[in-house]
Amino acid sequence: MSKVLTAYFSASGETAKAAEKLAKEIGADLFEIEPEIPYTDKDLNWQDKGSRSSVEMNDRECRPAIRSRVENMDQYEIIFIGFPVWWYREPSIIDTFMEAYDFSGKTIIPFATSGVSPIGDSGKNMQALAPAAKVMNGKRFPSNTTGRAFADWASEWL
Repeated sequence: MSKVLTAYFSASGETAKAAEKLAKEIGADLFEIEPEIPYTDKDLNWQDKGSRSSVEMNDRECRPAIRSRVENMDQYEIIFIGFPVWWYREPSIIDTFMEAYDFSGKTIIPFATSGVSPIGDSGKNMQALAPAAKVMNGKRFPSNTTGRAFADWASEWL
């Protein structure tokens, strides 16, 4: 089996739970994409146009800094990247992550957590940031998704 990584950004903890379930079920390494400056509840208030998350999402060039790096990204062939849906797409910190590595020849599968918002154009956006990778469209999952359901979904690429 190819070396697999599950990388994720989690603002409220829901994506972390999903990523942990997925990684455990498929035997993948796990990496948390942590912002250099953690988000506060005030930062995450999507109803406040002046909140940090709102400002970042309105600026497509915004690239929040990441605290640490994946060591030896070259060892991974398949990378699942998880995130909460923000404004019907991936958060800007995922764009930072996508631009931080050479994903040439790798398969990247986005997965998102949200109660109702779709994953939108996240796969297409991520493909534009890693043109030499094969980025799938991905899927959105509700918070009650079981580890087995994640494994069944992921089996297509393993």
